[in-house]
Amino acid sequence: QVQLVESGGGLVQAGGSLRLSCAASRRTFSSYNMGWFRQTPGKEREFVAAISRTGDIVYYTDSVKGRFTISRDNAENTLYLQMNSLKPVDTAVYYCAADWVSERLSVDEGFYDYWGQGTQVTVSS
Repeated sequence: QVQLVESGGGLVQAGGSLRLSCAASRRTFSSYNMGWFRQTPGKEREFVAAISRTGDIVYYTDSVKGRFTISRDNAENTLYLQMNSLKPVDTAVYYCAADWVSERLSVDEGFYDYWGQGTQVTVSS
């Protein structure tokens, strides 16, 4: 089992940037495919970005391509999401998640086994 703790959320004006971090408790962090998801009140949680165990494969939802960058530091057991050119529609609680089982990187939250508590990102217009 792995524990995930997100940080880096906050309030930012439209056009600004934030960097989210997700610290994992296990040294086996490199064994997990990792993802970022987000959720706003009244809506289902949606996929944002995912990165493979070695970092060589990344996926993004279309709405964040060119603005967000997912990365990982396996030596530091940490996942990142660099968010630039933020828009009010990016306002949400952001969650990191770990997939232990799947060989292939997935955008489906059903494949992710462990979740963090979430960090709030608010983008003002």
